[in-house]
Amino acid sequence: MNLFSFKRFEGMLAGLGQISVLTRDAVVSLCKWRITWREFVYQLYFIGVKSQAVVLVTGAFTGMVLGAQSYFQFHKVKMDTATLAVVAVSMCSELGPVLTGLMVAGRVGAAMAAEIGTMRVTEQIDALETLAYDPIAYLVVPRIIAGFVMVTALTVFANAIGICTAYLTAILATDIKWFDFRDGLQLGVNEFQIFYSLLKSFLFGGAIAFLCSYEGYVTSAGAEGVGRSTAKAVVITSVWILVLDALIASALAPYLQA
Repeated sequence: MNLFSFKRFEGMLAGLGQISVLTRDAVVSLCKWRITWREFVYQLYFIGVKSQAVVLVTGAFTGMVLGAQSYFQFHKVKMDTATLAVVAVSMCSELGPVLTGLMVAGRVGAAMAAEIGTMRVTEQIDALETLAYDPIAYLVVPRIIAGFVMVTALTVFANAIGICTAYLTAILATDIKWFDFRDGLQLGVNEFQIFYSLLKSFLFGGAIAFLCSYEGYVTSAGAEGVGRSTAKAVVITSVWILVLDALIASALAPYLQA
């Protein structure tokens, strides 16, 4: 093993250790319910309310395009009623949670990493520790809980918007009737589909908040390090959203088939 490979392996182990320590401290703070409530409420607003616009646009145009394209294909085989069933299943099972997670990761995750990273390089986190404040309970835990809650809520919002715009597209641009939409929605969506969508979005929200907070927390090397951590946080979080999506789908595949 050459020196470069050894340094790279050593860096991987160090990063794994830092993630483990941060996870342990976050879990301890959650179990002891050490949360800065003012920061938690602000993160609910920052993650949820301020992300509504981008989620609205994403869900609306996704549902519109998906509805039109599905109709064009199903109309060829005289299965127009299945259009809305496919749209509903696609939005709830895959597109709604994943696209919402990616949009939130790009908008909120970068800001989280930059904010905490700036606090690290300007020694504000060290000042919190000097004043006997727990920086994990003050900075990380409120973001994680808010991520769990608000990404789930945003996914419900995106699913509803996507299905509604698909319905409007079908009614205004095709010859599908409202009862075709009703029948397709009843055919495609059941309780497990809703649970599956909420489970995905819940885990995506926690992953976004944790990974971006971690990248900001371990930032070094001044302003250059903040920029590097911000870019790294968005990339890593986006990749992990796709990985989690595949893992959840594989784990729940028997229930999806049923």
